[in-house]
Amino acid sequence: MTLFTKIIKGDIPSYKVAENEHCYAFLDINPLVKGHTLVVPKLREPEEDYIFDLDDEDLSNLMLFAKKVADGIKQATGCKRVGVAVMGMEVNHVHVHLIPMNKEKDMLFTNPKLQLSAAEMATIANSIAQAIDPV
Repeated sequence: MTLFTKIIKGDIPSYKVAENEHCYAFLDINPLVKGHTLVVPKLREPEEDYIFDLDDEDLSNLMLFAKKVADGIKQATGCKRVGVAVMGMEVNHVHVHLIPMNKEKDMLFTNPKLQLSAAEMATIANSIAQAIDPV
């Protein structure tokens, strides 16, 4: 069972911003910028770790869910755009990074990660959650 499956099941706490029957979105605990969110599919075991190994239905569900979450991030943060990155090397479970952007450098994964308090993370997660249309 992957770290993300444990988060989805509630075994590990997270700053959830949205969830539906197919996907789960939560704040990255090592964000590049405020509002950096991960979107993961709720997968059967064994979990897929490469996005293009997902079947068409799971991939479609993931991306449509990510689109709604991105809209909420944009509204909540006031960013110009929400960047999308799929790397998947750090956790062996498909995941999409949604990163609020005001400049292209906001998407550089070599940038130092922010250290935010639990209270600030909770506030950010809540503001994004409130901005998302029901999923």
